[in-house]
Amino acid sequence: MLLKIHSRCNLACDYCYVYQHVDQSWRDRPRTMSRAVVELAATRIGEHARQHRIGRVTVILHGGEPLLAGRELVGHVARSIRAAVPASTVVDLRVQTNGVLLDETFLDVFDRYDIRVGVSLDGPEAANDRHRVFSGGQGSHRAVAQALERLNQHQYRHLYGGILCTINLENDPLDVYRSLLTFAPPRMDFLLPHGNWTTPPPGRRTDSADTPYADWLLPIFDEWYATRPQRTGIRLFESLIDLLLGGSSGSEVVGLSPSDLITVETDGAIEQGDALKTTEEGMAATGLHVRSSTFDEAIAQPAFRARQTGLAGLAATCRTCPLVQVCGGGLYAHRYRAANGFDNPSVYCPDLTALIMHIRGRLNAELAVLRSVRQTG
Repeated sequence: MLLKIHSRCNLACDYCYVYQHVDQSWRDRPRTMSRAVVELAATRIGEHARQHRIGRVTVILHGGEPLLAGRELVGHVARSIRAAVPASTVVDLRVQTNGVLLDETFLDVFDRYDIRVGVSLDGPEAANDRHRVFSGGQGSHRAVAQALERLNQHQYRHLYGGILCTINLENDPLDVYRSLLTFAPPRMDFLLPHGNWTTPPPGRRTDSADTPYADWLLPIFDEWYATRPQRTGIRLFESLIDLLLGGSSGSEVVGLSPSDLITVETDGAIEQGDALKTTEEGMAATGLHVRSSTFDEAIAQPAFRARQTGLAGLAATCRTCPLVQVCGGGLYAHRYRAANGFDNPSVYCPDLTALIMHIRGRLNAELAVLRSVRQTG
């Protein structure tokens, strides 16, 4: 469950999928989720958990910038959700923030309510401040670095969820990776910029088999994988390794697992994931509201169900691809084309193919060594 507790942001990142893409519905929503909507959303979460006997529910406080909603509302959200779910359901509360407002007073609130903190940062100062800036153009890196230093203090370290980094091809990948490691994140993830066949991501030509994003990621993978033990987890790489070894994915970007994400906007509207807002106006909307509709009603809609069909819901070229069990067609929003909707491979298909093949090669080489050792031993 993604709760949009604040719909505005204190940064003006020029790649933001909320404010810089085709769907501008944020303009018509309240800035802050009201307490009444919080309680309605909490009731729906509890209802859903009880009806389906869910053992664990993850609730992510999101925005915009969720810390703009204030400490009191964050506490109210945590109390309301935990009071609404059955005792048998574990509530995993998280917040994803740009870090600018992350001071000790917020960290004390997160500690009190056991809320894990994820922070967005795109690398060292020059790399991050290409795009993650305030409205006046000033860079955000210094403020975020100070926040991460606070989060990494002994009394708050248990709250540290990790770092999210959006890939920028202009930045040196190893510089980015090594700079993020200085903040000792327990996990990190590298995000492919949102784009599709109609509006391609930066540097991704739809008529080319070039692999700029794989080329950017592979040096990081090689350095990360060769370090034993790894200094951090990287969700995309770990998901691909798990899938290649017959397991499941921890990322919506790869694999065939059905999407299990529901968003509640500041006004109480029930929607699909935000990435769909980069395709066309209203694509994420359901027309439903927590006041009058259950989450089951939302999931029953054709748009939701299309993301639950696994292999059958992919384009024909994907269904016959030997890598389909690993790639899974890529992120749903990245398959969009105005002419035929989502009946396409990911716009990142060449990159995903190159990345998977490289990782498979590294795994096969290591397994061959292990087999040789066993045979000679």
